[in-house]
Amino acid sequence: MVTVPFFSPVAVQRCPHVPALVPSQVSVPPGALDCWVFLSCLEVLQRIEGCCDRAQIDSNIAHTVGLWSYATEKLKSLGYLCGLVSEKGPNSEDLNRTVDLLAGLGAERPETANTAQSPYKKLKEALSSVEAFEKHYLDLSHATIEMYTSIGRIRSAKFVGKDLAEFYMRKKLPQKAEMYLQGALKNYLAEGWALPITHTRKQLAECQKHLGQIENYLQTSSLLASDRHLSEEERKYFCREILNFASQQPASPGHKIVLPMQSFAQLRDLHFTPSNAVVHVGGVLSVEITVCSQMPVAVHVEQIAINVHFSIEKNNYRKTAEWLTKHKTSNGIINFPVETSPFPESQNSLPALELYETFERSPSDNSLNTTGIICKNVHMLLRRQESSTSLETPSGVALEDGAHVLKCSSVTLEPGANTITFRTQAKEPGTYTLRQLCASLGPVWFVLPHIYPLVQYDVYSQEPQLHVEPLADSLLAGIPQKVKFTVTTGHYTVKNGDSLQLSNAEAMFILCHAENRAVISSNTREKASDASFRVQSSDKVTSISLPAAPAYHMIEFELEVLSLPSAPATGGESKMLGMTEPQRKHKDTQKAAHCMATTDHKVSIDCPWSIYSTVIALTFSVPFRTRHSLLSAGTRKYVQVCVQNLSELDFQLSDSKLVDTSGSTDLQLIPLNTTSQQHIYSKQSVFFVWELKWTREPPPSLHCQFSVGFSPASEERLSISLKPYTYEFQVENFFTLYNVKAEILPPVGTEHCKTGSLCSLEVSITRLSDLLEVDKDEALTESDEYFSTKLMYEVVDNSSNWAVCGKSSGVISMPVAAQATHRVHMEVMPLFAGYLPLPDVRLFKYLPHHSAHSSQLDADSWIENDSLSVDKQVDDQLDSSSLRSRASVHSATGSEHKGLPMPRLQALPPGQVFNSSTGTQILVIPSKDDHVLEVSVT
Repeated sequence: MVTVPFFSPVAVQRCPHVPALVPSQVSVPPGALDCWVFLSCLEVLQRIEGCCDRAQIDSNIAHTVGLWSYATEKLKSLGYLCGLVSEKGPNSEDLNRTVDLLAGLGAERPETANTAQSPYKKLKEALSSVEAFEKHYLDLSHATIEMYTSIGRIRSAKFVGKDLAEFYMRKKLPQKAEMYLQGALKNYLAEGWALPITHTRKQLAECQKHLGQIENYLQTSSLLASDRHLSEEERKYFCREILNFASQQPASPGHKIVLPMQSFAQLRDLHFTPSNAVVHVGGVLSVEITVCSQMPVAVHVEQIAINVHFSIEKNNYRKTAEWLTKHKTSNGIINFPVETSPFPESQNSLPALELYETFERSPSDNSLNTTGIICKNVHMLLRRQESSTSLETPSGVALEDGAHVLKCSSVTLEPGANTITFRTQAKEPGTYTLRQLCASLGPVWFVLPHIYPLVQYDVYSQEPQLHVEPLADSLLAGIPQKVKFTVTTGHYTVKNGDSLQLSNAEAMFILCHAENRAVISSNTREKASDASFRVQSSDKVTSISLPAAPAYHMIEFELEVLSLPSAPATGGESKMLGMTEPQRKHKDTQKAAHCMATTDHKVSIDCPWSIYSTVIALTFSVPFRTRHSLLSAGTRKYVQVCVQNLSELDFQLSDSKLVDTSGSTDLQLIPLNTTSQQHIYSKQSVFFVWELKWTREPPPSLHCQFSVGFSPASEERLSISLKPYTYEFQVENFFTLYNVKAEILPPVGTEHCKTGSLCSLEVSITRLSDLLEVDKDEALTESDEYFSTKLMYEVVDNSSNWAVCGKSSGVISMPVAAQATHRVHMEVMPLFAGYLPLPDVRLFKYLPHHSAHSSQLDADSWIENDSLSVDKQVDDQLDSSSLRSRASVHSATGSEHKGLPMPRLQALPPGQVFNSSTGTQILVIPSKDDHVLEVSVT
């Protein structure tokens, strides 16, 4: 009877799945199962090698490498169990355990007894001595790593390498273990395995410490000190390692160990003061940062510094504070992204699993044999990460050494958020970019190599400036209004005695008050103080004494200016109220008929900081437009003055008066306005009317002056009374010579006029006075009994309400005698129903041509009367029935009078003709047979 050891592979030598056949109920000593698995794996591999050639073996590595890895793992377990991996070698207990295992192996099988490298001999030799175990274990490990690498399973190869690194660390060979630990750590980092990362880093730190790699060890220690997966005591231990080294005197003075700051502390946010990150030369800038310490204990930092890069861009030194403020953020707070994961590539960034069910059925009866789940995007989840950079490699951070550095010394960083404030005084204009953040602990420097997003502040140098602007939207002429002066000192310091010298404009004045106050503030609009200043004025210069102010401050004060409008030109046409005559010193503009005219006043200002004068222009808008007209009502005369408010303000017009500048005592000017004050709203007009009365014969012409005083209605807008505006105009020919009266009569036998029916128009022209000086002209003729003058009448209906039938004009000879009357009859036809105004009746002087002009025609007469032709058969008697209408005569006789001098028409001056029918209307009723009713309403 042959006894087979319970762990001998003889009973299972024909089955490749050896471990699955071992009964779980069998009790074995420690290490026995590892021996049985090791022998089973190698015997299976040996039989495969015996029946396959080298090409087949190489092609099947993917299927056999698992057995090599399994055998390597079991041999490592036996080595640890038997003390073959310890630094001092196996002790007595380890030797006894080894003897028991070797005895349990029993005798080698006869078929492998003569084989030199049988699995039995390898295991027995590996357990016999430390050197033999190391040789066999290293051979198996390297062979497994090589096979995994050859088939592209780098991840599995690095895991075997990690086991090999642990072996080297047990053997006190850290120089050989480091490479395998770095490889395994890189793989864990790429896949995001937090706990294996922490464990491997601890092993790597021990390895680096043994190797004396100070920089790498301190870097790994900082990572472990900030690792939340370690206990508090372990974190404090690695933090103390850093602090202990930092407190030692360096072997070489000046040598710095530069480490990444990410594991030591993280930059959270940054805040500028002033918030727009713009400061002038010599100004103070404050930079406040929030740093979150990752260390478990408070760390005293010798110095925290920010390296700043200085640059002068093109024309950057010319940028003003206003320009920089407009192009900068206003809050001054910059937030930095928080590093939430210590891994280069988080698992959250990996694609989602694409899982699908799979079924395998029997081809004979279609019965379900197997079922499972497969992942179709495994190639994305388990792709190689060779390009990933391990955080444990030397940092390679370059420490910048620039001339511009913001420093803060002796800072204690508590665990968590810490606020650090830097202050700097700007010296040179340009753009300053914050590049690096550094924290120094003796020779150890933690550096944030790049501050991102980009952080900059600007320093500017500003020239002194003077800015003058009105407080209102527009300045109004004749009204004292405030103008704001702003002096930006820039790099200039205003001293006591400095003043602004303003050249006085002819029609603009700066009003001086007893006390004037100025506000002095910084460029950031923070009020510094206020001070009084003096304003002195002479005939040509106004001097403004400036209060003392430091550089890069602002002096703001207000002064009142007054622009006096001059009188418009004399005449009866509409004039712009207060509008000055065109001069070289003033520029008058008028955008539209209903817009305000403007006047520009240029003032030259001499400033103490410049040898050149500053020229400013203030534009004043004339708030009123005025026009006048002479009105007649029979023999009574009136002067009407219209004042139109063109501004947006409301005014009270008071103390209106009309003055005769000639000083005549025969003229009485009686105002017809009901109240002494009239309210004039924005964009509206008011009228002033005076009646002219003479105690004697009126003069041929009269020069009048109109003067109105204005008081503002809005006390908030303007609070002082205004000086009177003065306007002059000339009125000539105050005499009414003719009275024209028109009357329309309905057809005989009817009560009212009807549309489409002819009605009678009677025009009565009456002479009101005897011969006057104004009648002595070319139209006046003398006979034995009386003087007469030729007049031309014309009936015109511009509203197209009437159709004039027959002639509409004619020439009459009017006796120059009081109450001489001439009547004209004609027919008209109403075109619309309703109350229709009467047609207009116009009166002209009819001036014959001079015989002296027969040979040389008067060009002006031709131009003035190019549409007028007179019949040769004109009757000089009072009856002018033979005169044809101008339109018909012109067409019939135009060829007969070609080249002959034409008579002239002269309009009678305003006031000489009084039309007593103006405004009269007559009722017209519609015809009964009209199927369409048209009614005119006027």
